[in-house]
Amino acid sequence: MTPEEICARLLYRDGMMLVVDKPAGLPVHRGPKGGANLEQSFVHLRFGLPRDPSLAHRLDRDTSGCLVLGRHRKALEKLALLFKQGKIEKTYWAVVRGVPDQDEGFIDLPLARLDPQRGWWMKVDPHGLPAQTRWRVLGRGRDSSGEPIAWLALFPRTGRTHQLRVHCAARDFPIFGDPIYGAGVAPNTRLHLHARAIRIPLSKNKPPVEVEACAPDHMKALLAACGWTEGLDDAVVEAREQRERARLEAKVEEI
Repeated sequence: MTPEEICARLLYRDGMMLVVDKPAGLPVHRGPKGGANLEQSFVHLRFGLPRDPSLAHRLDRDTSGCLVLGRHRKALEKLALLFKQGKIEKTYWAVVRGVPDQDEGFIDLPLARLDPQRGWWMKVDPHGLPAQTRWRVLGRGRDSSGEPIAWLALFPRTGRTHQLRVHCAARDFPIFGDPIYGAGVAPNTRLHLHARAIRIPLSKNKPPVEVEACAPDHMKALLAACGWTEGLDDAVVEAREQRERARLEAKVEEI
């Protein structure tokens, strides 16, 4: 990404951390086969510090949305502890095939690796690690073929690899566009999973930092079929602009 492109995706900035709107289809770091990745652009996010920011957590290559970066070692240590303690609240949006019978629910299914040859592919396994996800239906509709779909908010209580994807598939409403756990994917169809919001209690003396990422373009058509409108993201953009104005005003006062 160019400096302009990565900076345009900056959702939040302070002295400790950054939150970036990760695009779908781009891995966060270099894989064993190399190739483009988001970390390559972190050099453009130093903002006066001597080193690049670093990842505080991960998102799958095909997942879009809020990605947290620590700006220095102490920040990364603080963020790592908050993630480990489960104090950072994450909200995902997903479009799923099929419609859940209820309007909300809780999935408590332990997960383990599918097999050593499949890398990060996962499966439900009673002997696996605990994995819990709360979900809520935000809207219902039909895709272009007339098949039922639903727009879900997903709230992971744990952070296992592919947790949301496996949990949704296990409950018979796989995430739309999932090539691993879904029931067949049309060519050029992206995963409809988006890290919509994150809430970080970074300071004991200040309110938690709350950041949202607008719906990605590839999800808008199916989200709209379930009742989503562009107006829901207008408030997100306005909040981001207000934060940036406040940051700049505070900087001027310091000078």
